[in-house]
Amino acid sequence: MENPFRPTAGATPPDLVGRGGVLDEFAYGLRIGSGAPGLLTIFTGARGIGKTVMLGAAEDLALASGWAVVSETATGGFLGRIGEAMRRLTNELGAGPTGRRVTALSVAGFAVTTQLAPDEQVDWRVRGSELLRLLAQRGTGLVITVDEIHAADRTEISQLAADVQHFIRDGLPIGLIFAGLPAAVSDLLNEGVATFLRRADRIDLHAASIAEVERSFTETFEGAGKTLGSDLARTAAEATGGYPFLIQLVGYYLWQEAEKSPKGLDAAAVDRAATAARRRNERVVIEAALSTTSGRDRDFLQAMAEDPGPSSTTDIGKRTGMRPNAVGNYRTRLLDAGLIETAGHGLVDFAIPGLREYLTPPPAR
Repeated sequence: MENPFRPTAGATPPDLVGRGGVLDEFAYGLRIGSGAPGLLTIFTGARGIGKTVMLGAAEDLALASGWAVVSETATGGFLGRIGEAMRRLTNELGAGPTGRRVTALSVAGFAVTTQLAPDEQVDWRVRGSELLRLLAQRGTGLVITVDEIHAADRTEISQLAADVQHFIRDGLPIGLIFAGLPAAVSDLLNEGVATFLRRADRIDLHAASIAEVERSFTETFEGAGKTLGSDLARTAAEATGGYPFLIQLVGYYLWQEAEKSPKGLDAAAVDRAATAARRRNERVVIEAALSTTSGRDRDFLQAMAEDPGPSSTTDIGKRTGMRPNAVGNYRTRLLDAGLIETAGHGLVDFAIPGLREYLTPPPAR
C-alpha cells in the first residue's frame, strides 16, 4: 500500500480527522435544493487547518449528488472566470441529452479582466440564470466554491454575493461556499456591501482532539498491516497538536519510517517522524507566513513568544515600547495575516502551531 498521507495544500487526506458532521447541513441542502441554509457556507480557520480540504470534500459531495461544481480561488478576475465556466457548462448542457450528469470545472487558467464591465455584469447574471434553469430541469444545481476570500477584491465578492442572492430569490438551485482566514472574513461580513453573506453558515475549523488523531493513526497503519502500538500512536498524535497539516506531515514521515523498518516502529522512529514534520511545517507554513511581516511585526510576535500562553496587549506594548495605538495597529495587521488570533479581552495568541517555539531561541548551553 502506498503512503496515504498527502501533506500538500488542499490534498485529500486518508481521514478527515475531527470533521465528522461538518458537511451534514450542506449534504441536506443538496437534497432539498434552493434556499437551504447549508448551501451558503463559509469555512474559516488558521493556515493549514484544512479549509481547502473541506472545500474539496464539499465539491466531491456535490458531484456525487449530481450537481455541477465550479471551483475558484479569489485572485483577481475570479468572477469573470466563474462566468466563463458557466458559459461552457451552459453550452454543454444545452446541446446534451436531458439525463446526462455534469462534471466539475476548474477555470483558473482563463485570462479575463479583474472587474466586469456593467454590460458584462448583467450578462453574468443572465448567463447564471440560464444555466441554473437548465440544471433545475435535470433535478440538480450548481455549487460555486471560492478559496482564500481574504485576498479577494471586495467589488467582485460583493457582486457575486448580490447575484447569488438574486438566484436564491428566484428559487434557482445554487450553492456558494467560501474559505478564508478568520479576521479577514469577519471584516468582509461587517461590510454593508456583503450583508447577505452574514446569513451564511460560518464554520470555524479548529484542531482535532488528540484522541481522534490517535484513533486515525492506529486504524490507518493497522489497516495496512503496519504495527503502531497505542503508546506510539498517542505520542505521534500529541506531536501534531491536532493540527490537520501536522497530522498529514507526521503520518507521512511515520509511514516512511515504517517502510524502512519491517520489524515495526519504535519510539525513536516516532521521534524522527515528529522532528521531520516540525521542520517541514516551519519551512512550508511558518516561514512562508512570516515572509511578508515587517520588523515591527516581528517585534510584536517576539514579545508574544515570551509568554507560555495568551499574551496581554498591554504587556506587548511594554516589551516593545509601542504606544497603545501602535499596538492596536500591529495587532490588526497580524490578525489579518492569520498569524495571531484573539484569546479574550485584551489577549492574543499564536494562530499557527509551532510559531511560538520557532520564535523562542533554545536555551544557552
